Amino acid sequence: MKAVVAPRGNLTRYAWLSIAAAVATIALKFGAYLLTGSVGLLSDAAESIVNLVAAFVALLALHVAARPPDSDHHFGHAKAEYFSAVVEGLMIFLAAIFILLTSVERFLNPAPLENVGVGLGISVAASVLNGVVALVLLRAGRTHNSITLIADGKHLLTDVWTSVGVVAGVLLVALSGWERLDPIVAFAVGCNIIWTGWHLIRQSVDGLMDKALDAEREAEVRAVLDRFTTDEVSYHGLRTREAGHHVFGSLHVLVPGAWSVQQGHDLLEDIEEALRSGHPQLEINIHLEPREDPRAYESGDIPSDVAGPGMPSA
Repeated sequence: MKAVVAPRGNLTRYAWLSIAAAVATIALKFGAYLLTGSVGLLSDAAESIVNLVAAFVALLALHVAARPPDSDHHFGHAKAEYFSAVVEGLMIFLAAIFILLTSVERFLNPAPLENVGVGLGISVAASVLNGVVALVLLRAGRTHNSITLIADGKHLLTDVWTSVGVVAGVLLVALSGWERLDPIVAFAVGCNIIWTGWHLIRQSVDGLMDKALDAEREAEVRAVLDRFTTDEVSYHGLRTREAGHHVFGSLHVLVPGAWSVQQGHDLLEDIEEALRSGHPQLEINIHLEPREDPRAYESGDIPSDVAGPGMPSA
């Protein structure tokens, strides 16, 4: 059966949006740090530098992932997006280490804050900008099933919550006069950033290792296939994997051996059309087999728990 592929627009424009937002927030947050001397605001600005590097990596990954299949890459280049997410996760770790070291040094050697009102105002403006861009990236990433955009959006959203914590900490320092609260907040920010980086790397490794679809989406595919299951028709050996914005699947469909080639072809066309309507990004390969042939039930390395309903005994 021919593959089912949905057309995608050029996603690099979202990477350029992320780059522009990162440049703007770096300028704003470093300005806030220079005005106040807050190590918390410095840690916030450091994360924005990571955002900028990650956005450039995302731009490159999206360029590569958009390339069509060629003679050396028959399934396309979509996995390039996973490398982008890994790089972003590693960059997050580096930013977190810098933040943790800086916060410990400032805790041991506390310093007073200056121009708190103006500095916090600038930081809040930068956070609003990041929040808007993050929501745009997350929406686009989910629409196009792009792990690169989702990772970038989650990173920016984490940056927003980081900024909220930093602003609250700096405000409390100004109100209480307890200078060590500022590096404590920065240290908490660093720990939160490490968790975000770990999550991104784990998600990327799953993709590179061809992890199957999650239970909910696989159940949706099975629900479509179940509609075609009858006393004569059954399926087994459903296998799925993701590669960036692409989803690949394969299965075996069993029909009476007396069916004509045309009957079997029409059935597979109907199954393909049904899968296409609900899962436009799925590329499915279906192998047609006669129910009466014992070899049709030799599933090889396919676990028994992935057999489809209605599958008769060999």
